[in-house]
Amino acid sequence: MTIIETRRPPDSEEALMEAIAREYPSLSRQLKQIGHYVEQHRRHIGIQSVQELADLCQVQPSAVIRFAKQFGFSGFSEMQKLFRAGLARQISPGRDYQSRIRSAIESGAGDLSSAEIARTLIGGSIAAMQELRGNLQEAAFEQAVDLLFEADSIWLMGSRRSFAVSTYLAYALQHTDKRVHHLTAMGSMQEGQLRGLRPGDVMLAITFSPYAPQTTDMAAQAHARGAKLICITDSSLSPLCSLASASIFVQETSVFGFRALTNTMTMAQSLFMALAYRLELRYTPTVLSELQ
Repeated sequence: MTIIETRRPPDSEEALMEAIAREYPSLSRQLKQIGHYVEQHRRHIGIQSVQELADLCQVQPSAVIRFAKQFGFSGFSEMQKLFRAGLARQISPGRDYQSRIRSAIESGAGDLSSAEIARTLIGGSIAAMQELRGNLQEAAFEQAVDLLFEADSIWLMGSRRSFAVSTYLAYALQHTDKRVHHLTAMGSMQEGQLRGLRPGDVMLAITFSPYAPQTTDMAAQAHARGAKLICITDSSLSPLCSLASASIFVQETSVFGFRALTNTMTMAQSLFMALAYRLELRYTPTVLSELQ
């Protein structure tokens, strides 16, 4: 008689997320789509039907059920119970505000005045920052600050919309005694610029889905040369996470189809300020002495 061993399902959201990240490379294309959505939108899973989740992932409901069974659940309903436990935290003023923003946009964004558009963007950013504060990954953040503190040279990489964040960090970190290298990819010379990297250096890379290839390529090369990697990204399924010593996850609000940079810039500023505090930097106001 053959005994079939039944896989025990994860007993928490975090355990499921860890299992998804661990098995992600071996999943089929459809299951990867579902895994990526679940990882990024876990706060919605508790109130979505299997059909709604399937539609959002652009797969059939049967694929969602296969996904649940892949991780030891009897079906979608059993997996959904993990997410319903934290449902009360989702129905917060910030989350409700985001829902109202979406409804207002869908009902006729063309009727909004310029000031109303500004208020909508500001309100969405406030809601997203409240969520960021509540979900701050303290251990990963502390690890990132430790790596920056111990590093002699810091390399920065961000492409497309993340370029503004890496540029800010290049400006801020010049106030420290760290050697700062900003890989701008200007003239496609980033590979040549990277030749100065040495084992033990730290690269801080910023990228979000669909993950800029320039950033992922440079991060992989830096890691292969012995650098330690810090990534600011949106998902544990990001290609940088398997290489990173510290991964900081940031979710941005999206209004009118545009993703904000509020949370990402705040996290970058927080990293710099925490590092400056560790370095005991003193701020000197740039006021002309003859005006004092």
